[in-house]
Order: sequence, then structure tokens, then C-alpha cells
Amino acid sequence: QVQMEESGPGLVKPSQTLSLTCSVSGGSITTNYYYWSWIRQPPGKGLEWMGAIAYSGSTYYSPSLKSRTSISRDTSKNQFTLQLSSVTPEDTAVYYCGRGGGIREYDYWGQGTQVTVSS
Repeated sequence: QVQMEESGPGLVKPSQTLSLTCSVSGGSITTNYYYWSWIRQPPGKGLEWMGAIAYSGSTYYSPSLKSRTSISRDTSKNQFTLQLSSVTPEDTAVYYCGRGGGIREYDYWGQGTQVTVSS
């Protein structure tokens, strides 16, 4: 059973960089052929896929967020991270990490973490 847990600051100031970590247990982030994604849900809106890092280390980003998003991993800790730069209040959302057999596919999710962008 794969378990995933998001962690990071719950409050970020505008123009700063949001940084979140997803810790994975019960499965390796290098296992063929899984993709490890970041997804968010702003208040009152639907889910938005932000990007993913593959078992190989390749990264994929939503075109609308690509210029501000970076996803990396630490295989020794079995973690992957999200960095979103130049945040604005519109980046306020619940952020989730998820695993799937393809990009934008999810069979396991973390519980989500609320991030608020406010001065």
C-alpha cells in the first residue's frame, strides 16, 4: 500500500516561492513505470494538474504553469518536491501529490495540504 504525505508551509507571501515535499512510503519513486504528480484545487474550483516527475526522473509541466514550476526528487529519501515561484493569491489552494501509471493518472493520493498566499 502506497502512502503519500505532503508537507510544507501553510502560508506564503506574494512574490515568494512555494515549496512542498511529498514523502512516499510503501513504494519507490523510481519503480517502473509510475509518474508522481502535483495537483492543486483552488477554493471553489476544480482540480488542476501542475506537473509530474517520472520514474526515470523526466519532468512534465502544465503549459500554463511551466514558467513558474519546478519538480525534483530525492531518491535517497523517496521524496519529490514542488517549487512554484512568484506566487500570487491566485495560487491559494489545497495541494496534493499523487501517483499514477501515466501523466494525469492517479491511483494513490496524499491527503492534501492547504497553502494560502497572503501578505
